[in-house]
Amino acid sequence: MQPADFTALLPFLIITATSVAVMLLIAVVRSHRWTVGLTILGLTAAFFSLFISLRVAPRPVTPLLLVDRYALFYIGLIVAAAAAVALFSYDYFEKKEGRREEFYVLLLVATLGAAVLASSSHFASFFLGLETLSIPLFAMNAYLPDRKRPLEAGIKYLILAAVSSAFLLFGMALIYAALGTMSFRRIASLLAGDQPMETILILSGAVMILTGVGFKLSLVPFHLWTPDVYEGAPAPVTAFIATVSKGAMFALLLRAQVGALNPTFQAAALIPSSAAGEPGTGPIILLIALIAAASMIAGNFLALLQSNVKRILAYSSIAQMGYILVAFLAAGRLAIETVTFYLVTYFVTTLGAFGVVTLLSHPDRDADDIDDYRGLFWRNPLLAGIFIAMLLSLAGLPLTAGFVGKFYLVAAGASSALWTLVFILVVTSGISVFYYLRVIVALFASRAPEAAPTVSISLLGRGLIVVLVGLLIWLGTYPTPIIRIVQAMAAGVGVG
Repeated sequence: MQPADFTALLPFLIITATSVAVMLLIAVVRSHRWTVGLTILGLTAAFFSLFISLRVAPRPVTPLLLVDRYALFYIGLIVAAAAAVALFSYDYFEKKEGRREEFYVLLLVATLGAAVLASSSHFASFFLGLETLSIPLFAMNAYLPDRKRPLEAGIKYLILAAVSSAFLLFGMALIYAALGTMSFRRIASLLAGDQPMETILILSGAVMILTGVGFKLSLVPFHLWTPDVYEGAPAPVTAFIATVSKGAMFALLLRAQVGALNPTFQAAALIPSSAAGEPGTGPIILLIALIAAASMIAGNFLALLQSNVKRILAYSSIAQMGYILVAFLAAGRLAIETVTFYLVTYFVTTLGAFGVVTLLSHPDRDADDIDDYRGLFWRNPLLAGIFIAMLLSLAGLPLTAGFVGKFYLVAAGASSALWTLVFILVVTSGISVFYYLRVIVALFASRAPEAAPTVSISLLGRGLIVVLVGLLIWLGTYPTPIIRIVQAMAAGVGVG
């Protein structure tokens, strides 16, 4: 290990040190405010340390991690989202009795796992990062032991995460048996070579890995856990799963795409391209395309049947992951740019939507029923207006970040001649407007004053939600700065 390696690992070291410091603080004095303050301080330091790590990037740190501009960008996105979740969690848990401080230790460890995923260049670091992210989420989902739904959510997530990890390990083992390596770069070079290899083992391993990833991203048909976990978990935890967990997984997939799904992989006859130069039509490409189409269709149509806001957002997230797969199939630098920009808009929008749910939640239950939002505009016009902006962005309407993001998704799909998927994306996006409008209409509905719940929101929560809606409007009206950053990041992505 050279000094430059420690400089490259500085964000990881700061997050790790913060989690240890928070544990020691809890052992000395129990203070919810101090715990949150130390957590935010550590995450802020980790964010600014990215600029120090950038000086030595790109830097491979052991064969497992590659710290480059791509990894640092995603780590910054993950850390910023984790800080927002921590701030929402303070407002959420401050209303409740019991021990609240340990939650932030779990949050920090999960954030560390997500950061490891974003910089992984090896199957070993992929699995270690994924489990470091997933294991704290078991406890975070069930962090309110006095309620039945969080416990149910924790158990379901535990079982299905274990199943998906088993699929991932089996798939990695099959690819290792066929190629003798677990490095993304080495796998890409072997697949581009002329030596004979066990195509059946590679294809089977790829399908097993895709199955495990499908569980983590809640893609159809691996989505059944999503609405139950979203509904049962505490609102800030749901926001973390919807953003940090899925964003870290896509960060890894995009890096793997540069090696394992690039044109050299197609040349290996596993994902062949057509003679006309159109996108590959091999088994893996077709399987991903079917999953994308099914996720967009099922996510949006099932959301139409829901009356629970958290379940609506759960099915919406399934559809959103399907949208992202359309750009993912475009392959190459265009896919990296499009998916990354859309994830930025998705993070801001989803954090804002679940932030409103968090701020409106009561000590005894979350504000997840659509009736909880009935007449909100007349009681709290600021919060209602912010929620409307977030929902319209998820629907992809103009002047919001979601519109620009979906425009890039359509452009990426069209550039790769994925016409069927683009058509499904446009049609299902139109369908999604209906269930978002159901919630918006409820915000303006009249409600008896005596039935209206008291909305008490801290200045901290109010300020954070205003910042998020400001970012939403900025990305929707002037996205050029973030697009340039994303393009610069995509130009330097490697596989280790």
